[in-house]
Amino acid sequence: MKAEAVGIRQAGEAARGVTMVQAINDALGVALARDDRTLLFGEDVGHMGGVFRASDGLQERFGTDRVFDTPLAEAGIMGLAIGLALGGMRPLAEVQFAGFLYPALDQVMSHLGRYRHRTRGRFSLPVVVRAAYGGGVHTPEQHADSPEGVLASVPGVKVVIPSSPERAKGLLLAAIDDPDPVFFLEAIKLYRSQREAVPEGHYTHPLGRARVVREGDAVTLVCYGGMVEVCSKAAEVAAREGVELEVIDLETLVPLDEATLLESVKRTGRMVVVYEAPRSGGFGAEVVARMAEEAIYYLEAPLLRVAGWDAPYPPYTSLEHHYRPDARRVLEAVRKVLST
Repeated sequence: MKAEAVGIRQAGEAARGVTMVQAINDALGVALARDDRTLLFGEDVGHMGGVFRASDGLQERFGTDRVFDTPLAEAGIMGLAIGLALGGMRPLAEVQFAGFLYPALDQVMSHLGRYRHRTRGRFSLPVVVRAAYGGGVHTPEQHADSPEGVLASVPGVKVVIPSSPERAKGLLLAAIDDPDPVFFLEAIKLYRSQREAVPEGHYTHPLGRARVVREGDAVTLVCYGGMVEVCSKAAEVAAREGVELEVIDLETLVPLDEATLLESVKRTGRMVVVYEAPRSGGFGAEVVARMAEEAIYYLEAPLLRVAGWDAPYPPYTSLEHHYRPDARRVLEAVRKVLST
């Protein structure tokens, strides 16, 4: 049995830190150990340990009754999660890639987000749906899609997207403790690209609260997931030129922490929102709209978006780096708002 797969820290691991996928595995193990009602299921999560090994070792540890594989049927996975939650269980459903969620949208829009309202508060659905999203690793078609804007538009569900190992574990455990359905999206690019010290055992980070990653006074950069790394790199370059950018990681898209965004833009007077979903209708458009409503008197330049293009994400090819926002594109937007 692999120690890192079941949340048992090897000697020296605390010093060198763990990857995001290890932190997620740790969180799942903690949740399964804390509550016998917790079930983990999805495509290949059992014997294989998940396509990214996020559930590696958990079936061996907790048994096939609590960690099990499902057919390749996303609508069925979502329907099973809803039924189990109504029956008093706490399901953790995995959809391999967020771009595979589309067949399940009927269950999501018609049932998952509606039960608390439909039953006038008598029932809630403590469901967590995990899915890998985003580009940067040359995946096939639909594997790099970023449908968080679609999910965020569904009333009754929460949407959480972590950007580091330590935050991922705390946010995932908070999502599991939440009484309502939560979509927990994990940037593929970040699964193994960084290491960080992560506390053992159970701890949480509150949902609905943004995080100031880097303080600055020139421009507010709003981002989440894989774009936090991109914006942090842009801020490092700008700092060498004497321009201090503030980087805000939303972490929770729904509910959105407007207060932190307003506080920042009141100081900087400028904002650039960065996301890798297609530009039109992406969640960044919602952020821009809310800031236009709430912060118009504090703005010294137009609100700008840096996003993917209004086209399907390019599979496999080297065209990916033209589609996915990078530090260069972020800095171009920064120079534009500063010159206005």
